[in-house]
Amino acid sequence: MKIKIAILFGGKSAEHEVSLKSATNIFNAVDKTKFEPILIGIDKNGNWYYNKDYIKPTINLTKLDYFNQSSNVFLFNSNSLTQIIDKETNQVLNFFEVAFPIIHGTFGEDGTLQGLLKSLNIPFVGPDILGSAIAMDKDVTKRLLRDANIPIADFYTLQKHNSNEYTFEEIVDKLKLPLFVKPANAGSSVGVTKVTSKNTFIAALSEAFKFDNKILIEEAINGKEVECAILGNEIIKASVIGEIIPTKDFYSYEAKYLSLNGAKMKIPAEIDEVTSSKIKEEAIKAFKTICSEGMARVDFFLKEDNTFVLNEINTLPGFTEISMYPKLWEHSGIEYKNLITELINLAIKRHKRDNELLTEK
Repeated sequence: MKIKIAILFGGKSAEHEVSLKSATNIFNAVDKTKFEPILIGIDKNGNWYYNKDYIKPTINLTKLDYFNQSSNVFLFNSNSLTQIIDKETNQVLNFFEVAFPIIHGTFGEDGTLQGLLKSLNIPFVGPDILGSAIAMDKDVTKRLLRDANIPIADFYTLQKHNSNEYTFEEIVDKLKLPLFVKPANAGSSVGVTKVTSKNTFIAALSEAFKFDNKILIEEAINGKEVECAILGNEIIKASVIGEIIPTKDFYSYEAKYLSLNGAKMKIPAEIDEVTSSKIKEEAIKAFKTICSEGMARVDFFLKEDNTFVLNEINTLPGFTEISMYPKLWEHSGIEYKNLITELINLAIKRHKRDNELLTEK
């Protein structure tokens, strides 16, 4: 009997459109001999919708508006099945057994959605509440990585209420120019600016504070942008290393998700085996340090002397047609369809493990 998988997509964050692309690819790739995928959309206001007539063998959520003719719904868990209930009529429209949340950014990969799913006792793909929340906050992540002796770029943290705590001159004296300004809680390079002068610094602060009340100011690291994909719960494995070669100044939101020509990928990256092994080891160590499970993409800057610093951990990486995470696993011997299957199985196993612990108590 097929397991019903609810792909949760959309969301309130600035990455809503990215989620549409990721959900499209996951729906089309899932092994339909094992799973029956259904779609639940969350609009930009945070309302949940289910379209019972949106049943197709393949889909494209970026071209067809799922939210047209959809019913506003809520979820209710009953005997290991989660019912999708029409808010207006209280009619049960469908049900599912496992959730695959692919809502990038705030309210999707920051622990908020994970907490809701866990409170309803729904198995879900990706890290639990704690790992999701930590990874989303770049400031907290960097402090934990630093304590674990994992190399990171030097940084300052600013809160909106004390944004004048450090002067531009103090920051530049320590971090030099250029430097990067980014929201602490945002993904996909949203709100990130490369700063080369005081004028661009002031504009960068304003831009980053549009997305978060806490921002990071980081030193710029010269080096190759290399990435490693992580998969697993208790037993964790790392993919081959891939290299991102931006065609513009840096690997921006547009380059990651919107432009097919925004960056080039080199998989595997042209680095020696010793360095590759060290990066994999540090990626797994970082994954454990932030209490993550399921999946993540760990990004590094590799310098000319083969030393490296960890740039970011993304616990809900993109699944678009140009996303690195599935491509890294494909080059590591796990095809897209099988990757989706493994992620779902990891979610089911973790849920069973955690529920057994509750039963023992």
